[in-house]
Amino acid sequence: MKVLIIGSLAGDLGQAARIAIARGAKLDHADDADRAMPRLRADARLDLVLCDLAHDVGAVVRALALERINVPVVACGTNDDPDAAVRAIQAGAREFLPLPPDPDLIAAILEAASGESHAMIVNDPIMAAAVRRAEQVAKSEASVLIAGESGTGKEVLARHIHRRSRRSGGPFVALNCAAIPENLLESELFGHEKGAFSGALARRIGKFEAAQGGTLLLDEISEMDVRLQAKLLRALQEREIDRLGGDTPVKIDVRILATTNRDLLADARAGRFREDLYFRLNVVSLTVPSLRDRPGDIAALSEHFARKYADVNGLSYRPVSADGLLRLTAHRWRGNVRELENTIHRAVLLAEGNDIGIEAIELGPPAPGGGASASAPQGGIAGLVGRRMDEVERYLIIETVSRTLGNRTHAATILGISIRALRNKLKDYVAQGMPVPPPPSNMAA
Repeated sequence: MKVLIIGSLAGDLGQAARIAIARGAKLDHADDADRAMPRLRADARLDLVLCDLAHDVGAVVRALALERINVPVVACGTNDDPDAAVRAIQAGAREFLPLPPDPDLIAAILEAASGESHAMIVNDPIMAAAVRRAEQVAKSEASVLIAGESGTGKEVLARHIHRRSRRSGGPFVALNCAAIPENLLESELFGHEKGAFSGALARRIGKFEAAQGGTLLLDEISEMDVRLQAKLLRALQEREIDRLGGDTPVKIDVRILATTNRDLLADARAGRFREDLYFRLNVVSLTVPSLRDRPGDIAALSEHFARKYADVNGLSYRPVSADGLLRLTAHRWRGNVRELENTIHRAVLLAEGNDIGIEAIELGPPAPGGGASASAPQGGIAGLVGRRMDEVERYLIIETVSRTLGNRTHAATILGISIRALRNKLKDYVAQGMPVPPPPSNMAA
């Protein structure tokens, strides 16, 4: 992934930059917001902006919104001025990164921005057959439609196809069609010319041009508006695009991969998706099986995630015990590989002894009885029935913080919320007189 840092690289921000590079990020740098905007217009491969609080983070966010550039901004600064961090979040920053930087938090921010959670790991015959089919067509120029439930690893397979293709030396650019508002998606795809709309202060290159000579992944293509589907179809047929406000077509040399978690042919027949675009995308179809249909992958994936999160958290690697693997294999995994990853991450933090035993593997809501809250429900799921949603949320948050020994970063990752949101919740609970586990002595609250 590619990160733009706004601010001086001397001191703590430079340390954050070095950590990001060590985690595999490619960096670009601008001394201030004025110098940052030309870089953001010219390079649609930028995935993330880290902006020092010494600069006007809100102005950066507003400038990006004005020019329809969809790149998340993370504010960076010390905890000396908490009001400045709050103002940056209120102005639209996605997250606040405290300085000096925490390597674990930077890793979590980079992973969330990149969308790539793990390498291609295959052990089950059913998944192996899907990968063989993908590799058969990887060196062709054919468009590929990859179907599968959420969390199965469709983007992972798309990246594998790119790495095995004749375009592997070119860029791989991914665009999540479901995550970008409709009014921004067209500009993200095709770019725009100066004056194309109010706020278009200069030409901006879109994802098609950013992927020139490489591969463009259109993630969750089924969520694209029908009007925009027509423009995409023309781009695929003519091998050229029109920037918004442009009068000269731009030739493109891009291979298209697309993913969907829905039955796209049924959507096309029901009029929810253009049938001609469906057939243009579906030259080759691949299906990523659900994790419950490929149980042979569970052990290999579990080992991979156990090693990964031991490294991320500075812990010694411990294998999953035989009893633990039996429990994992018996689970239905409605959230697929993504759910397994979160489960193993949590287990790495909770395990004691020489392996990850069954007692550390929590499937579903954490079991009650950790003692973090006087109002903790008894009786498992049944103990939650009849309680207010805010009570259930409070119990889940405090229990998770307790089981991560007060580590806010790890608890936020397990809960799937930002560290800022978690800290705000905990401050509210303290104000209400609730017992909240303190952070480790070497970490800020």
